[in-house]
Amino acid sequence: MLKNLPETGPSDEALQTKMDEALPKELEDLLSKAQQHEKWPIARLISIFERNTTENLIARHQIISYLNKHPGKFNKQAMVLGVTGTPGAGKSSLIGEVCLSLLKQNTDISIAVLAIDPSSHDSGGALLGDRTRVIFPVKDNRLFFRSQASQLDLGGMSKRTFHVTRLLRKLFDIIIIETVGIGQSEIEVQRLSDHTCLVMQPLAGDQVQFMKAGIMEVPDTFIINKCDEDALAKKSLHLLKSSLKLASIYVDHQEAKKKNIFLTSALKRKGIDELCQFVIEQTQEKVHQDKLNEQENYFLHKWIKQAYGEFGMGIYENFAEDKQLCSGTLEQKELHFKQVIANFLKQVT
Repeated sequence: MLKNLPETGPSDEALQTKMDEALPKELEDLLSKAQQHEKWPIARLISIFERNTTENLIARHQIISYLNKHPGKFNKQAMVLGVTGTPGAGKSSLIGEVCLSLLKQNTDISIAVLAIDPSSHDSGGALLGDRTRVIFPVKDNRLFFRSQASQLDLGGMSKRTFHVTRLLRKLFDIIIIETVGIGQSEIEVQRLSDHTCLVMQPLAGDQVQFMKAGIMEVPDTFIINKCDEDALAKKSLHLLKSSLKLASIYVDHQEAKKKNIFLTSALKRKGIDELCQFVIEQTQEKVHQDKLNEQENYFLHKWIKQAYGEFGMGIYENFAEDKQLCSGTLEQKELHFKQVIANFLKQVT
């Protein structure tokens, strides 16, 4: 088992020294342009946060440290809206209509959309076709669209998505994450989003199907899309409300949290304005630092388990009180944990 562990690298101290260096002028210029929502600089910075190389690890740390040290200049704290649902529910078209309406109604708002497409199990590639379903104004810098491949990661979104949101939170007012079409288990988007919407088609299932695999607990809001016919929309609404009522009996005698339900149609623009107003209301709620820390810890644990398996999680639990694993940027925590693993292996070999 130990032979299959990832290499820790021969010069972790040298890496730490580079990480402590000031942000290079090139990256500082990119951040300044990205703050003005220039698309190419934003795309260039996102590429740094997506690629898992030593050079980009250092750059990510320097960028995050710079953002944290200049809260007056980078004072945005975007609300992350997770949009998930079954394939064919109309997520992309709905997001397109919502974005256009938000921009039309609010001249000072900025939106970033991350669309996650499934990767092929055979080739490893992804179509990245969500952008073909929406028509956005190319020259409007208030809206930025980025496609990502899922990299065969379970959970309905890419492993790199969390890294990218750390950057985009400081640049935009709203981040919309569209996951791959989910079944009954890919619900990880709730770990990243501040508010999660589940998009369904009319008559998507009965009460039993709705309540399978804990899917009812995932979303904060339900959206029944493609409600072009009122009769089908009303029947679906009744089924969904009945399912929520039945599910509430398992909540240990506590009052169930109210779930908002919207009926929408991207084709007829039905319910779009109401949904947009609701999204704006969510942006007024401040994202607490405790929640951001919780998200970071979750993805740190996920990285450890993927890289080192149960062996790594056991080591982490033994060093959970280590101050260096509880402070600093995510990149510093990852680097320090690699050092912990290396020291442990030296002791047992």
